Amino acid sequence: MAHAQRTRAATDAATTGTGAPHEGALTVTTEGLPAWLEPVARAARTVRAQQLSRFLPPESGAGRQSAVLILFGEGERGPELLLMERSGTLRSHAGQPSFPGGSLDPEDGDHLTTGPLRAALREAEEETGLDPSGVQLFGVLPRLYIPVSSFVVTPVLGWWRTPSPVGAVDPAETARVFTAPVADLTDPANRATAVHPSGHEGPAFLVESALVWGFTAGVIDRIVHYAGWERPWDRTRQVPLDWRA
Repeated sequence: MAHAQRTRAATDAATTGTGAPHEGALTVTTEGLPAWLEPVARAARTVRAQQLSRFLPPESGAGRQSAVLILFGEGERGPELLLMERSGTLRSHAGQPSFPGGSLDPEDGDHLTTGPLRAALREAEEETGLDPSGVQLFGVLPRLYIPVSSFVVTPVLGWWRTPSPVGAVDPAETARVFTAPVADLTDPANRATAVHPSGHEGPAFLVESALVWGFTAGVIDRIVHYAGWERPWDRTRQVPLDWRA
């Protein structure tokens, strides 16, 4: 089944509550979204995995199924994105800013339908204390791959319709939780190219005293681009990473 069909199946199942009874009913809808989020919703309906990353899930089906919640809200400075900083003691992606998310659990359900939706909300609640009832899911991006950890990641898009208090629930997993204003993410002064000692280069954002790079920065970069929010920035500006990154 092509990814577009899988995504459509996931959205249809979530909207109608179809699928295995234990999966419950989740809703994916663009109804009532603020106007500034409509470009993101439109891009989610048409963008292909190859347009988001060069790292795609193995055709063999190998990999650890996971999901992240890309949650947009409105704060004092306007549109913002919820991020967290992983604990420096974790074995995987230690100290990195990231979207809330993690591996699918068996109770989350089928990874080809509503499993990623449930996992994204569950993980966000476990990591940040987010109240899922205040989140409106409005789209699902194509599945991507993180080679270093073998994660097959489904990015789930959400609108923080009713904000709730958030913070690091377990310091062993999460160092801090913060929101990054979209205005800062699109500010050319906050953009750079991260350079790993291995030679890999990718987009980076310097926001809220954090360097956002890797998978998370790559997805933000593509969302900003396809939503039409991107502003010209100096791609020759480099930020070196070390081997611990």
